[in-house]
Amino acid sequence: MTVVATWNVNSIKVRLPLVLDWLERAAPDFLFLQETKCPTEAFPGDPFRERGYQAAVAGQKAYNGVAILSKTPLADIRTDLPGDADDAQARYLEATTEGGVRLACLYAPNGNPVESEKFPCKLAWMDRLAARARAHLDEGRPLVMGGDFNIIPEDRDVYDPQAVSADALIQPQSRARWRTLLNLGLVDAFRACHADAIAYSFWDYQGGAWPRNQGMRIDHILLSPDLADRLADAGIDRSPRGADKASDHTPVWCRFRDGAR
Repeated sequence: MTVVATWNVNSIKVRLPLVLDWLERAAPDFLFLQETKCPTEAFPGDPFRERGYQAAVAGQKAYNGVAILSKTPLADIRTDLPGDADDAQARYLEATTEGGVRLACLYAPNGNPVESEKFPCKLAWMDRLAARARAHLDEGRPLVMGGDFNIIPEDRDVYDPQAVSADALIQPQSRARWRTLLNLGLVDAFRACHADAIAYSFWDYQGGAWPRNQGMRIDHILLSPDLADRLADAGIDRSPRGADKASDHTPVWCRFRDGAR
């Protein structure tokens, strides 16, 4: 079995003890991290190497930042999302496993406020993401695309759709981009295993959202059809969100059976 997880840690330096503790307990084969908020050269790789993980990193000072932790060597690392030569934000990272699976870790733009230029930038970024996913699928390459998509796919994926109706994460245009990814053939690992579940991966720091369970499901793992056929289980681990100095997100994971590749 192979376990892949994703977690927006909201600063790897602040959250490092929590991440290390979760790795000890959950022991995923691959962990995608978002909002590391540090330059590539400042990423704390040594503690992960001591625990058997190597890291591929695309960092940025104080903002954004993504990383992939892996128990096995990674190859063909790419730190940009094609389609915009002027995009300097560290939001996307790809690498290939020894078994030939392409891993894509992403931190999609938030897009708020909707009335600003940030919203069309979010939609354009998601269009580029779909084009990248299509290219991989057209090649027949096994693909895991995971991270903070900053999209609430359906009304059941948020505690109160009306309360967030003005948010970029729930707009029809944002959801249309999500459906585009699914229509390509990618499979939402969590929803494939829990068709009717109500579960969240993010709770805001404000307004008592965590103790009231006023959350959103915005962190996702998408699988290419060949990997989805081998999907054994998926879930959301709420426990890190209740820790001291927790991130406002919590890990999402999936487990699939190993194949010939």
